[in-house]
Amino acid sequence: MASSKILEQKKAIVDEIIDKLKSSESVIIFQYQGMTVEELSDLRRKLREVESDVKVYKNTLLKRAADELKINLDDFLEGPNAILFGKTLLEPIKIISEFAKSHDKLDIRVGVISGDVADLSVIKEYASIPSREGLLTMLAGGMMQYVKDLAISLNLYAEQMEGKE
Repeated sequence: MASSKILEQKKAIVDEIIDKLKSSESVIIFQYQGMTVEELSDLRRKLREVESDVKVYKNTLLKRAADELKINLDDFLEGPNAILFGKTLLEPIKIISEFAKSHDKLDIRVGVISGDVADLSVIKEYASIPSREGLLTMLAGGMMQYVKDLAISLNLYAEQMEGKE
C-alpha cells in the first residue's frame, strides 16, 4: 500500500491539473512519442510566447482530475501524452496545429475548449480561423471600401453643386 506521503503528492498533482484545466481556455492532449528533445523544446518555446505551456502527467492522474471536473477523456488516455494548457483560445491551437503539420511524430488526440471536449475536426476548425490581427485587417479592409465609396459620392455631389452656382 502506498504511503500517505506519496498519496499526498499525487493529490497535489491532481489539484494542480484541476487548477490548470479550470484556468485554461484551450487544452490540447497530444502524443509526442518519437519527437526529439530539441523539437519538443522548440514547441515549448513557441508556446511560451503566447503564455501557454506543455506538461507531461501520468494518465491516471490526468484521468482523476478530468473525472472530478466531469470531463470524459477516457478514450484518449493511452500511451505517452503531453498536455498543452493555453491561456488564450486561438493562438495555442494555431501553433500546435502548424507544428503538427511539419512534425509527423506529433499527434493531436483531443482538446478541451472552454470546458467542453473537442475532437480533432473542431480543433482544425479553430486552427483555420485567422488571428486577431488578421481579422482586424479584414474588417478594416472591408470598411475602407465604404469610406472610399462615400468619398467618391461626396466628391461627385460637390462637383454637381459647383455646376449649379
